[in-house]
Amino acid sequence: MENRNKVLIRVSNLKQYFPLKKKGQYVKANDGISLDIYEGETFGLVGESGCGKSTLGRTLLQFYKQTDGRTMYYGRNVEEFAPGYVKKTIRSLEKRRREYRELEAKKRELQAVYETMDEKQKYVEKEKLDRAVKEANDAFLDMASIVGGLMTAEDLRPVQEVFLQKYEISLRAKRAKEKFRKAKVKLADSEYKAKLAKEAGKSGNDRQKKVDEDAAKVKKAEDEIVAIERELAAILEKIDQMRTPYSEDEEFQRIETYQDNGIDLARLTYNEMRLLRSDLQLIFQDPYSSLNPRMTVGQIIGEGMLAHGMFRKNDGRMQEEVLRVMEECGLAPYFLHRFPHQFSGGQRQRIGIARSLGVRPKFVVCDEAVSALDVSIQSQVINLLQDLKEKENLTYLFITHDLSVVKYISDRIGVMYLGAMVELAGAQEIFENPGHPYTEALLAAIPTTDIGDNKKELQILEGDIPSPVNPPKGCKFHTRCKYCTEICEQVVPDWEEISPNHFVACHHKLKINNQK
Repeated sequence: MENRNKVLIRVSNLKQYFPLKKKGQYVKANDGISLDIYEGETFGLVGESGCGKSTLGRTLLQFYKQTDGRTMYYGRNVEEFAPGYVKKTIRSLEKRRREYRELEAKKRELQAVYETMDEKQKYVEKEKLDRAVKEANDAFLDMASIVGGLMTAEDLRPVQEVFLQKYEISLRAKRAKEKFRKAKVKLADSEYKAKLAKEAGKSGNDRQKKVDEDAAKVKKAEDEIVAIERELAAILEKIDQMRTPYSEDEEFQRIETYQDNGIDLARLTYNEMRLLRSDLQLIFQDPYSSLNPRMTVGQIIGEGMLAHGMFRKNDGRMQEEVLRVMEECGLAPYFLHRFPHQFSGGQRQRIGIARSLGVRPKFVVCDEAVSALDVSIQSQVINLLQDLKEKENLTYLFITHDLSVVKYISDRIGVMYLGAMVELAGAQEIFENPGHPYTEALLAAIPTTDIGDNKKELQILEGDIPSPVNPPKGCKFHTRCKYCTEICEQVVPDWEEISPNHFVACHHKLKINNQK
């Protein structure tokens, strides 16, 4: 998926299963989804009700602990964030490499057997081979993403030692930066109160003394960060020296390309994930039940700002910031002290949007954000989201079942069916050249008011979505697909690029395109 923009979210083989009371059974809400979401884009996600769209959005934000797969976030650097899973990986490097080599040997053995089979046997055994490939790949990426090509070193003990030193220094830097951030918030609060006291004609000696004390704390925290960064630079230089002997080693260079500075959200603890909540926000579908009826608009929008330490309690600057966000979201200043029941659905949704954007996020999941609103209000909210995206350089995952809405707002569109991604392309490309029979069926089912096109009849996709507890083997859509053949019933189709940036998972995609 080539794109001039930076990847913000990268999802690889994401699975989200929910256990049932009956032992060994699961609702497979998301089953092996892979996609990239780029910084500054709106990624539309469509599909029938129950296909797993909302679950995917919430799993990306780790509201549900994902069952399997990787969710890499590139809004922050893994070295700066210093998550605990990095330390665990480094400490168990030797054990992980041994396990990887065993899995790689098992994979090669299965591949050799697979090549000797006839086509029908391959249909049956392909899933087993794919699972072995995935297990080996996961074990490889766990190490390569952190230590890169140095995982090929004969003796891993020096590698472990230096990377553990790097981790501990990064962790100290993270804590020092958090201390610096809090000191700055405290200083800003003191300066604001001193300013108010001066304007009121009150004696400002005590206030100024407090400002000076807080400024000294900021300077001390800043100096601590500078000292730690010098230590970090020294350890990074040491790591570069360890890489030098391998500069001509092709295997080392190949593995080095897998080093990844993204943060794997799926491996974070609850407290670590909480530190990223301000970056990753959700706009809810229901503008009525998603707002606390006991809180005023100002309290609702300001709650997140307080929770993430943007302001201190009773800081007068917070109300100014709340009013600024309200203005951006089309809410009048006099709404500040009103309660949710005093607003219409469209106004409530604007309050929900203001609450999410008040903490200055980088990525926002819009979960059916306009589906509960009247059509006239929908257009207002969509235009608001577009304006805010351009002003704040936001990235949206826009979940909806309304194809006309997603065509208008999205840069790219992903089509989901029964927990799996079946097609992904630019918005215009999806509508003009659908490559999957399900996408074709969704587009054919859109009602039209064009009376001049008498030949076109409204096509309805027959049958219900199969159970996500026991999905069909092979291609999940084959039970409702008019192009279905034997291979569709046995083999899961590969995710392939049929034209630049147009991906489809279907055995008969070329056949469909040729028939057009």
